[in-house]
Amino acid sequence: MDDFLVVGGGIAGAAAGWFLARHGRVTLLEAERVPGAHSTGRSAAVFSEYYGGPVVRALTSAGRAFYTDPPEGFSAAAPLRPRGVLALETPGREGLFEQALAAGADAPEPAVEIDRSRALELCPVLRPESFGRALYRPGVCDIDVDAVHRGFLRGLRAAGGTVATGARVGSLERRRGRWYAATPAGEFSAPAVVDAAGAWADEVARLAGAAPAGLVPRRRTAAVAELPPGLDASRWPMVCDVADTFYAKPESGGLLLSPVDAAPVPPGDVRPDDLDVAVAVHRFEAVAALRLRHVRHAWAGLRTSPGDDVPVIGPDPGVPGFHWLAGLGGYGIQTAPAAGALLAALAVGDGPPPALAPLVPDLTPRP
Repeated sequence: MDDFLVVGGGIAGAAAGWFLARHGRVTLLEAERVPGAHSTGRSAAVFSEYYGGPVVRALTSAGRAFYTDPPEGFSAAAPLRPRGVLALETPGREGLFEQALAAGADAPEPAVEIDRSRALELCPVLRPESFGRALYRPGVCDIDVDAVHRGFLRGLRAAGGTVATGARVGSLERRRGRWYAATPAGEFSAPAVVDAAGAWADEVARLAGAAPAGLVPRRRTAAVAELPPGLDASRWPMVCDVADTFYAKPESGGLLLSPVDAAPVPPGDVRPDDLDVAVAVHRFEAVAALRLRHVRHAWAGLRTSPGDDVPVIGPDPGVPGFHWLAGLGGYGIQTAPAAGALLAALAVGDGPPPALAPLVPDLTPRP
């Protein structure tokens, strides 16, 4: 008999299940045929303690140790690899440089200003006249998203848990102290349910009679472009501007590009817009002496967060046995270890881990 139902098999649900499985039997309910088909499987695969608001940064930093020294059996190797980010002050953005530099000053490896020659060493294709100042964020890493997601799901199963796919929740009712979830894969029940349904989390909350958290899904477009023959970008840092209007990151022998779009969209299987892909290519070419002739692959994912961009983690104040792990806003991969640990501690009544205790007032669900 289950102790916890987790709704959603992306990185949030997988992490919740991994940590909760230390306290009882978990069944994870995934609507699609394969877990992680939406935002998790379309991530830019970046771990950064420089991005996001204070809560996101704190969760990210608190989870770094999990990734640098993962538990035995979690993954074959540590999933982080150094990458770094080079942020450029492009024309018209001069007023944002000091702000971006200050925002990275309190990271474990602080952001630093570098001179033009160093910037060109890091990314030799940059056009010197295309930017004024440059800063470097040394602590940013690539992260093996697939290894992390599989590691959480594997650990859940190893602890006796179950992952049910094709199990979209159609109704969610509480009777005699237990939640009952009706799905095409059958009915499941447990005393506690965790809403980790990403862009669909407010819909799941409504099924349970909980007030929605005001989550807004936003589309983020990405594409991998071919590099000219013979050009090796594997050692380049990720490149962006201080206004965060684009980024470019070495990926699979090419260059992963995004215009950092954030258009509100309904929950669903989003598709890339050709114009957004063209904008991403154009913005990179504006700073690089390089022409990207062919886009190999383009896609879009969802970044879902409430209006204040603070994740929603913990027990719902108005519905017994209903818990949130939602609104991670595109930072789900990097925050997953700390967010999952915090959710599990609050769900079983143990209290938060000491390092995360100061965050709890900010993380409680919206009434």
